[in-house]
Amino acid sequence: MAKRCRRDISVSPLSFRPACSRQAKAAYRQYPRLKISIITAVYNRAATIADTIGSVRCQTYEDIEHIVQDGGSTDGTVAVLARHAAPQMRVESASDGGLYDGINKGIVRANGDVIGLLHSDDVFAADDVIARMAETLAGADGVYGDLVYVSAADPARVIRYWRAGPYQRGRLAWGWMPPHPTLYLKRHVLARWGAYDTGFDIAADYEAMLRWLVCGQIRLAYLPRPMVRMRMGGASNRSLARIIRKSREDYRAMRRHGVGGLGTLLCKNVGKLGQFVRREG
Repeated sequence: MAKRCRRDISVSPLSFRPACSRQAKAAYRQYPRLKISIITAVYNRAATIADTIGSVRCQTYEDIEHIVQDGGSTDGTVAVLARHAAPQMRVESASDGGLYDGINKGIVRANGDVIGLLHSDDVFAADDVIARMAETLAGADGVYGDLVYVSAADPARVIRYWRAGPYQRGRLAWGWMPPHPTLYLKRHVLARWGAYDTGFDIAADYEAMLRWLVCGQIRLAYLPRPMVRMRMGGASNRSLARIIRKSREDYRAMRRHGVGGLGTLLCKNVGKLGQFVRREG
C-alpha cells in the first residue's frame, strides 16, 4: 500500500527530583538561544504534577516556556498548579477530547522555536537535558534520546531502559521508533506536517512520528543519554483491551504510511523485550 502523506491534521511524588543549581544555569548562558516550549497535558494528576513542574524549573537551560494544558481536573490538580505558578509556566484549564487533543491545544499556545513534551507523571532524567538537547539540535529538524521506565510505586527502581540508537530510515520497517517522550521538534515540522491526529485514541504519537519521518523526511539527531524518566502504567498498556487496541492503531498507522504490516507490528512489540534486561551505561 502506498503511503498517504497527510498535511491536513488539525493542530487544533517522585523521589528523583534533581537539585537546582545556579552555577549550572550560568554555565549554559554561553549557548545561542532557541526558545524551547515544553507541553504538559494533564488530567487528575495532583499526586505527580508538582514533580513534573519542578523538573522543568530545575533545567539549566533558561529560555523555556512550560505550557500546561489541564483537561478540567477534579482531584486538586488545578490547586497544585496554582501553588507552583512560575513566570515560565502558562496554565490553561478547560475540557478537552483526551490526551492528544490536550497536547494539540498546548501546541497551539506555544511560542517556542522548538517544541516537545513532558507528561504529567514524568520528570527529566537530569537538570541539563534541555541544554544538551539544544546543543544536539544544530543542523537537524529534531532530537530524541533514551527513555527510562520506572516503577510507579518506587520511582527509583528502573523497569525498562529504552536505548534508541541512531535513526535510519530502514529501521522503521522493523518497528523502530524514537521514544516519543524524548522527541523535540523545530516548529516548522509541526507547521508543515501537523501535530497529532485525534482519530487515533492511543497511537496518535506513533502515527505522527511516521508522518514526520516518512512524509516529512525530517532529519533527526540522537542524544545518546537518558532524557526522561517515565512511570510505568501509561494509557497504552493499562489493560489487555488497551494493548490490543493500540496494536490495531499501530497497524493502521503502518499501513497509512507504507512502512510495513503484520511483520513490522510483530517486530515492534518483540523488540521491547530487550529493554527489560538493558540498563544504563
